[in-house]
Amino acid sequence: MRISYSSMLLTAVLFGNDVQAFVPSSTNIVQRQNFMANFNGNKGKMNSGSNKNVTRRRMAGGEGGESEWVKALLENTAPEPGAFEQEMKMKGLLGNKGGENTKLTANQELVAWLEKEGDVYLSEQSSWGEAPHPMAISTDTKDEITNESSGRGLLARRDINDGDNLLKIPIKLCLTKESARKAVGKDVLPPEINEYLAIACQLIHERYVLGDKSFYKPYIGVLPETTEVNPTFTWSDEDLVFLEGSPVIAATKSMQMKLQREYDALLGGEDGLCNKYPDRFPKDKFTYENWIWAFTMLFSRAIRLRSLKQGETLAMVPYADLINHSPFSQAYIDAREAGDWLFSTGEEEVILYADRGYRRMEQIYISYGQKSNAELLLLYGFAVERNPYNSVDVTVAIAPRTESFVKELNDDSIPVDPLAEEKIAFLESVGRDSIVDFPCYADRYPVELLEFLRLMQMTPEDTRGKALKDFDYSRTISAANEAAVLTSVIDAVKRQLDKYPNTEEEDAALIKDKAMFRLLSYNQRMAIRHRRNEKRLLKRTIAALENQIRKQGLDDPDLLRRAEGSTLGQLLPGDERKYGLKQKTALEDRLEKMGLPVDLR
Repeated sequence: MRISYSSMLLTAVLFGNDVQAFVPSSTNIVQRQNFMANFNGNKGKMNSGSNKNVTRRRMAGGEGGESEWVKALLENTAPEPGAFEQEMKMKGLLGNKGGENTKLTANQELVAWLEKEGDVYLSEQSSWGEAPHPMAISTDTKDEITNESSGRGLLARRDINDGDNLLKIPIKLCLTKESARKAVGKDVLPPEINEYLAIACQLIHERYVLGDKSFYKPYIGVLPETTEVNPTFTWSDEDLVFLEGSPVIAATKSMQMKLQREYDALLGGEDGLCNKYPDRFPKDKFTYENWIWAFTMLFSRAIRLRSLKQGETLAMVPYADLINHSPFSQAYIDAREAGDWLFSTGEEEVILYADRGYRRMEQIYISYGQKSNAELLLLYGFAVERNPYNSVDVTVAIAPRTESFVKELNDDSIPVDPLAEEKIAFLESVGRDSIVDFPCYADRYPVELLEFLRLMQMTPEDTRGKALKDFDYSRTISAANEAAVLTSVIDAVKRQLDKYPNTEEEDAALIKDKAMFRLLSYNQRMAIRHRRNEKRLLKRTIAALENQIRKQGLDDPDLLRRAEGSTLGQLLPGDERKYGLKQKTALEDRLEKMGLPVDLR
């Protein structure tokens, strides 16, 4: 497109700071420099006579004159087409060097599809009324600390300011329960079906049944394989051994069993959809392997949108789900009605604003939520070094030492707890089990943990004839009770540390030996880093508790000798098997609260 300098200059005067949206970046650098020189050389002429009022209005609405919009113009116009991608290629951010790069082709097809079907502006060049899109897809990003590959990601094409609009994706291009019921059939996927199950069916339908005929093919084409994500519920037993001692193993085994149950109930069983509707759910396509792939995509990429007119929904959002996670990011993806404050279209779109400034070539991040490394490994297949939200689940318990129960154990060394019946009744009244997992963090532990243990350690001397329900367990009961409580936490944490077959020092030495460490698989390296970080966290918790006990003067042996309670943070011999108890882990509890039910249905 040919544009005269006089037209460009008039546009600059009329639109002030927004001029960058009206200067096509198809003009090259020399043309832009000439344009700027012409503008500066002719501004006096244009400000004379009848143009003075126009300029005065521009200045009143702007923030400080020509230098502001000149800077904005230069920041928001792209260099020669393809220059940024060429720079990414030179830095190794576009995958394989030389030859055909299928990932790069898939990226280009996704962008073209979004532009065609959703009118999404993703061009590196500006257009009339549109600034250049601020991000570009990298096919091979790296973790800044471990240097491990983190797959695709989005980079800043230019400097980005805090609050800049980074993307807008129409809801109609997203995979939701509504789109799944429309694609597969509302007669087989009822309105009350769980969102995860519905979208999983659509993912399999689009990729394995429709294939090249799928409307979503360009989006499906950028979705990774299961092995590229590697959440722990897809790990082999050989890899899981490297997590021995970590609570994430229990959550992993639980997730594996749940996914198998859900597959059998919905698809693969005798009454499953594959038998009822073989034309729509062919068994060779709706396999358990493909089911695992679909849930790998869902757990690692689906976004819960909360600002929709019809309430919140789970969605797979093309392009937006390429953005990687940082626990330090304040940005998150949500939805809104499309359009602006004056003109709304009635449709809805997914939006993202920058939470801070980004430099050119810097990777853009969002937050997937305040997740521990156990959650990240289980659902996303990676863990984060220096994760401020990392935690380790620690089990504490109140053994049911009633007179009848102790008699059944036939062990004279186990005394009867005179408050056992009352404690059990109280726990039932507040909805607590007698075996509970609590997350311990590097710098804190939950208030609920202290409340639970204060109840556990109550003795008749503490109650002084009052009922257990009359106490405020958020406050110290007595010095002896508090000493027993803090010691219980220490004992429980030490017991968790003893479950690991290797020490933190041995893990650190293995990681330090880079040649040996690189011989291990990606999963095994991730597991070793994860278990080392858990041990570090637990040891810091012990040190903090011991310091707290000393500062509060609770290290008197007489206090601890008197406070025997029901248990010092540990189960009696035989653990859960002897008592026939099954607890929900703290990790499973957190998954339920984040919208991922413990039982997916």
